[in-house]
Amino acid sequence: MFTGIIQGVATVGAIEDRPGLRAFDLAFPAGFGDGLVVGASVSVDGVCLTATRVASRDRARFDIMEKSLDLTTLGRCVEGARVNVERAACVGTEIGGHPLSGHVDFQAPVLAVRQRENNHILRIGVPSAYRPYVFTRGYIAVNGASLTVARVDRRAGWFEVWLIPETRRATVFEEKAVGDRLNVEIDRGTQIMVDTVRDTVRDYLARRRPGSTARATRDA
Repeated sequence: MFTGIIQGVATVGAIEDRPGLRAFDLAFPAGFGDGLVVGASVSVDGVCLTATRVASRDRARFDIMEKSLDLTTLGRCVEGARVNVERAACVGTEIGGHPLSGHVDFQAPVLAVRQRENNHILRIGVPSAYRPYVFTRGYIAVNGASLTVARVDRRAGWFEVWLIPETRRATVFEEKAVGDRLNVEIDRGTQIMVDTVRDTVRDYLARRRPGSTARATRDA
């Protein structure tokens, strides 16, 4: 599990493509890799990856399976790319963002970038299947960062996040431009709530429908 509070920006090193997976090295900022061991989990642009080799305190290797390469932006990574990174949360860790699994739901394009005083605004597209889970002032994870949805238009298919100077300093978002793609993980609590309400209403309406077997059984 992760908290969505980005702890640093890492740089992609050597990349090795093998049948069914890709391996790459990450060079971490100073101190990030302290205590990292083989088998440890690291969120890389929001994707939960397992360290398969720890070369030093500042460098480790990770394997990415084919499914993750297809679903996330890591399939497009090149040497020298910069990525958000976060170590797995420990028991007792302060959760400054919201709980994340590191299981990305979809890639989303940057539709617009705007600047306001002390704010960097990204408008991000969202597929129709995931629009019911995006709410104004709700949580969402973008490239592993826990962010608050500032605005949303479900009909047009976008939401906006407004980034404060500290978020801009600590992440790669400053480098993103229109057309770039981002990894998005929706909030699981929101998904469960929306799906439960939707299914409950659907079942209720089905029981009220004339000729419904469920209604006939109940009325009997």
